[in-house]
Amino acid sequence: MADTKREIERKYEADENAGLSDLPDLTRVPGVSAVIDKGVAELDATYYDTADQRLAAASLTLRRRTGGDDAGWHLKLPVSDGVRDEIHAPLSDTVPRALAGLVRSRVRDAELLPVVRLLSARDVRHLVDESGGLLAEVSVDRVRAERLSGGDGTAQWTEIEVELADDGDPAFLDKVEKKMRKAGVSRSSSASKLVRALGETGRKARKEAVVAAAPVTAGDHVLAYVRAQRDALVELDPAVRRDVFDAVHSMRVATRRLRSTFRSYGNVLDRGVTDPLRDELKWLAGELGVDRDQEVLTERLTTALGGLPRPLLAGPVRGRLRTWAHARRSGSRRRLIAVLDGGRYLNLLVSLDALLATPPLRGAAADTTGKAVTKAVRKDFDKLSGLVGQAVELPPGEGRDLAIHEARKKTKRTRYAAELAAPVLGKPAKSLVSDMKSLQGLLGEHQDSVMARLALRDLSTQAHAAAENAFTYGVLYGREERIAASVETDLPGAWQTINNGRGTF
Repeated sequence: MADTKREIERKYEADENAGLSDLPDLTRVPGVSAVIDKGVAELDATYYDTADQRLAAASLTLRRRTGGDDAGWHLKLPVSDGVRDEIHAPLSDTVPRALAGLVRSRVRDAELLPVVRLLSARDVRHLVDESGGLLAEVSVDRVRAERLSGGDGTAQWTEIEVELADDGDPAFLDKVEKKMRKAGVSRSSSASKLVRALGETGRKARKEAVVAAAPVTAGDHVLAYVRAQRDALVELDPAVRRDVFDAVHSMRVATRRLRSTFRSYGNVLDRGVTDPLRDELKWLAGELGVDRDQEVLTERLTTALGGLPRPLLAGPVRGRLRTWAHARRSGSRRRLIAVLDGGRYLNLLVSLDALLATPPLRGAAADTTGKAVTKAVRKDFDKLSGLVGQAVELPPGEGRDLAIHEARKKTKRTRYAAELAAPVLGKPAKSLVSDMKSLQGLLGEHQDSVMARLALRDLSTQAHAAAENAFTYGVLYGREERIAASVETDLPGAWQTINNGRGTF
């Protein structure tokens, strides 16, 4: 089992022969009551990467380390500047399966090899407050680096590291840094020991992609948007595997944005190439959605049930809802991880890479006037207008429900098309994105009501068959009907406001 820790630290340059005695008096840092000597730890770390250094290019580090109080395997995932999530697994001879899975979207089928060995003598001090609580750990690390693959050089240096205590206030590091700067100690130019080691012992880490020039043509803008969503899939993969809050939803959104882009901008990218990718993205979105839609529906019904006055609760409704939800749960974490480890998903990532490397551009891709992008957005908006008009004209019932659902899907596509167009069209496109978000929320509430009513009918039928009182399900059904009716009442006015303020795009 792997454990995760949020690591917040700063690194500073130091003379090769520097020691903690050369640091400023850190007891003068506000909040520090004492500096406690923790001795010297001898650390031996071997860093792993692919032959072309895909992990280093993405600012990921994977190492096996002995010595100190946290011997084992460590995978560090960047969060922001100076902030990383460190995932720890016990010592073993090979890369732990859990950590290998977390880097699979980067590594794909390449082999993980030992690339650098770092031997460090770490002289440690603890900064503590008046109650003895740890504020931060300060260390002077004397490092020797040995290249294991991709070169045979060595290097050595000394650096200072200040790591915030668990759950500490990041502002405390600013106070330490202020004292450091006054003493003439500056921040390190290397983001990590590994980056410095790679740079000083052999060729530097391969960059994942050459920084692209500012988008100019329609093709440039479309490819920039596609690249951003491809990157989101790859970057969210470890978070999905770790079950980080909202990661699955965010990954599904990235798949939807890609699918919508390939459809909306068929005048820029050849659909003969992108349609098969759309099919695979639809499959992935479906796999990511296993259990999630059911969880959302169960939460809606549970919340509604919790809001009912006690006199309206008849029969074992809460128990029935739990049993129903459990029976409809069709997926599992294990299933999702298997999908992400599977060849079909990895092939999809490879196919997206190939499309970006050799884009199937059509004639409109060369447009620099904004006309091609405008045409795509306007086409989606016009289709949406037709669907909303159709939904408004239909009488209440199943037909209107289906029409509103189709309008909701087209609203998402129009929103994503406008997102892509915003750098080209400016304020009109940004305004349309905002309008589409609002409309999506309104139509989404209607669709959630439709799904809730179907579930309540199912629950009522099961309760009746078990000779239970079905009264409460009818109460909830009536409330959902009123919610849907309210949306249907509001829709014409909401659409009229959007249509009147559309402007020119």
